[in-house]
Amino acid sequence: MSETHDADYDHLEDVEDGCGCAEIWETMSKQREPTAETGVTDD
Repeated sequence: MSETHDADYDHLEDVEDGCGCAEIWETMSKQREPTAETGVTDD
């Protein structure tokens, strides 16, 4: 089994336990909104 680092899950910090995919999508979309406005991506 591979070792998992907390940094791998930092983007999920604001997602509540037990959320469904729609709630996760909404949370992730809100986190990305500032970059969408500036046209900068995190690639």
